[in-house]
Amino acid sequence: MEEIRLQKYIAEAGIASRRKAEELILQGKIKVNGKTVKELGTKIIPQKDKVEYEGKIVKASEQKVYILLNKPIGYVTTANDQFNRDSVLDLVKIKQRIVPVGRLDMYTSGALILTNDGDFVYQVTHPKHEIEKTYTVTLKGQVTKEEVENLRNGVKIEDYITKPAKVKILKIDNEKNQSRLEITIHEGRNRQVRKMCEAINHKVLALHRSKIAGIGVKDLPIRNMEKSNTKRNCRHTWA
Repeated sequence: MEEIRLQKYIAEAGIASRRKAEELILQGKIKVNGKTVKELGTKIIPQKDKVEYEGKIVKASEQKVYILLNKPIGYVTTANDQFNRDSVLDLVKIKQRIVPVGRLDMYTSGALILTNDGDFVYQVTHPKHEIEKTYTVTLKGQVTKEEVENLRNGVKIEDYITKPAKVKILKIDNEKNQSRLEITIHEGRNRQVRKMCEAINHKVLALHRSKIAGIGVKDLPIRNMEKSNTKRNCRHTWA
């Protein structure tokens, strides 16, 4: 029987991405055969060893699930929210345990993938793979060509300079004193698009992720939990 690394097994079970699984191990939140382990080099034999997380047995899922959700505003992308806010996991009711691939903040709508495939999560979220994410953003004020060029070349956010982005002006509304841009980035820093726009002195009025990894949600309506049949605002497949 073949041994595999503990973090890989946890990821395959859909508990978390492999990087997050490593954090869980280091934090002492994983048990193997009743004993807490904190070594990333730990290996197990899935057919023999019993792995536990939060008091429950962890079993690697044989059936992989991939769901594309058009996330509504007002939902967080964490499984256990300390403020007990509505989670995107409340919108998708399936028997498999799934996790969001990356995050969207509570006030951002749009494309979000959920899956139980830890390796897939790693492929999409790790910076080295440079997966593109496209956003439509409505800003207060009229954006200038110079400001757009600054976004394209990289702007300073806190202690770093953003990598070059693809930026296109969709509309300048002189009457409302608003601008709408399409911004494509391949970084995944916290609230990055909002901070990029703040760096050029424009307040974000609305933010929507239209595509992730080239997959769009144009044909998926945004509906909240009370008004929707979950199947109508997500697209799913099994492998």
